Formats: sequence, structure tokens, C-alpha cells
Amino acid sequence: MSDQPPPSDLLHLMAPWADRLNADLDGLDSRAEFPRDKWSAVQDSGLLRTPFAPSYGGHGRSLTDTMRALEGLGRVSHDSGLSFSASTQIVSVGTPLQRFGDDDLKERYLPKIVSGDLITAHAITEESGGSDAMNISTTAVRDGDHYVVSGGKMFITNAPVADVFLLYVRTGAPGPFGLTCLLVEAGTPGLVVGPAMDKIGLRTSPIGTLAFEELRVPVAQRVGGEGAGFLVLDHVMKREVLFAFSITLGEMTRRLEETVRFAKDRTQFGQSIGKYQAISHKIATMKIRTETARKWLRDTGAKVEARKDAALDLAATKTVVSEANVQNALDAVRIHGGRGVLTAHGVERGLRDSVAGTIYSGTSEIQRTRIASLLGL
Repeated sequence: MSDQPPPSDLLHLMAPWADRLNADLDGLDSRAEFPRDKWSAVQDSGLLRTPFAPSYGGHGRSLTDTMRALEGLGRVSHDSGLSFSASTQIVSVGTPLQRFGDDDLKERYLPKIVSGDLITAHAITEESGGSDAMNISTTAVRDGDHYVVSGGKMFITNAPVADVFLLYVRTGAPGPFGLTCLLVEAGTPGLVVGPAMDKIGLRTSPIGTLAFEELRVPVAQRVGGEGAGFLVLDHVMKREVLFAFSITLGEMTRRLEETVRFAKDRTQFGQSIGKYQAISHKIATMKIRTETARKWLRDTGAKVEARKDAALDLAATKTVVSEANVQNALDAVRIHGGRGVLTAHGVERGLRDSVAGTIYSGTSEIQRTRIASLLGL
């Protein structure tokens, strides 16, 4: 599109929308309410269009450009739940549809996905499977020109508000080549969407369950070939990690800046608390963690964009950034003292929001197991 920002401005893409993005933070968080008004601000900003082809209304930007724009979202928006839902919107259906979908599906769905008019979710996780995506038990049996889907999904981000879902189902034997992806609209008979589930953080990003009761999906709604689900998943998960944790990097950068300001302004015993080594060393460590996260994300993003093998890099990046975010959020609470535990100041919300990052997209334990395996252990 002609009004897209130059690369140097992508980090600041969301700045004009700060007031709309940060309205009623405490109220929405306490109610665990998906912020429809704020979603419209994300739409208006053009952020959701960043990585998609201009022929479908996108800006046609690169993977690393998209990471930079999402980092900017994390710096501007204090609503981590909304930011996480926006990242999910980009990667869940639009990204695999653009790469693996046929022309008919792209023309029917991508323009409204790219604009954000259709909210999307991908259904991978199951209650008994967790991070073990290769052992998906939801089945899809071919019946003429339809698949009949049976089973269920758990912990699905955006599920309670989504208009379109990408289902990862088993159409063949156990293992990576037995998975297939099916595109399903909300309201399709046999698709049962559960209510939003309460959780510790990211409370404005709703998660829920899906149940499939003899759900019939036309073969024409398949994204990629039958058995190509692992290829789709691999393509998506690389971007899920890089995009979601680029937001995290933006949040870490903002939190560090806010903590430095507080340490300069807050006085105890006649001087600013930042003059005390106990505080200044905590902040120095926060800075080291933030810049380490930045380096891992930038290097890994460049490697994926160059189509190099980045399996170990992605696992390490996810682990480093998610765990650094939790530690920085905890340090911020401690440095802010009493203000750190009061909901009115928002510092404790950052800590609650940070916890989920060590779990979604594969737990830290799974990432370390993957790294060990790649090292031949």
C-alpha cells in the first residue's frame, strides 16, 4: 500500500495510537475482557497488514520488518493481552494461508484477515498433548468431498472471539506426515467453542476450548496438501516465536526505561534510590537481559529470513527472551516497592503477563530438550 512507513519508522508505527491502546487497562484486565475498541485501533494502524502481499491488502514487508513493527507495539501498548492477540492474528491463519493456501481460499479470506475484520485462531494444543504437537489425537476422516472431524482442542488463543480457525488434525498415521490443516468458520455445525477461561495474565487475550462433534469440513477448505500439516506448523511456529517475542522485547525495553526513571525520581534517605548499588545493579542486569534478548531475536530473525537452519536458535531465543522477561518484571516489582504490588500502577500486571511466555509456543523445558537433542544428547 502507498501509505506504508519506511523501514526506519516501523518501530514507531504504533506511537500515534498510544492513547487508544492504553485506555481502561485496569478495568479490562480485571474483567478479562477482549477490548474490541482497541482492536479497531490495531486495525486502523495498519500493523496487521505488515507481512502480507499487497494483492490482498497487505504492506508486503519482510519477516524482520514485521518483527520491528511488533517490537514497536510492545513498546507503546501496555495491554499485553491485546498485543498477544494481534500477534496470533498475524501468524495463526493469515501466515499459513498466504504460504500454503490455494488461490480460491486466499481470495475469499485473506483480505478480511489482513484487515483484521475476521479475527483468527489456530487450534493445535490438546488437553492431553500440550507441547507434543506430533501426537495430535483429533482425527479427520475423509467422507467424499468432506472431512469429518472428531476430538477437541485446549488453550486456544482468540478462540472465544475468533471468526475463522485453522485446525491441525490427524488424517494419517502417528508422526509428522499424518497431520493436515483445515480452515473452518465459527458457527459451522459441529464446531463447539467454549467460553473464555480465566487466567493469571494476558487477561484481555481470551483463550478457550474447541470441541468437534462430527464436524464436516469441505476438502476445499484444506490449507496445503493432505499430510502437509507438519510443514505448515514448522513455517508458522518459527514466526510465532519471532513475532510474539518481538512484542516481549518492546515491553522489556519500555519496562527498563520506566524503571530507570523511577529509580532517578524516587528518593530515600536523602538521595535517589538509583544511587544505591543494590538498586543500580538490578537495573544494570535488567539492561543486560534486554540487550541479550534483542541480539538473540535480531540474529535468529535474520537467519530465518535467509532460510538457514535456525532450529537451535529459535529454541534458545524463545527460552532466553521469555525467562529474561519474567526476571525483569520481577525486578521491576521489587524496585518499585509498594507501588510494584499495587494494581493501580500496572507494574504487577507486567509480571503476571510475563509468566505465560515461558509456557506458550513450547515450554522452556521443551526448548531445552530440543536444544539437547540437536546437540546429539
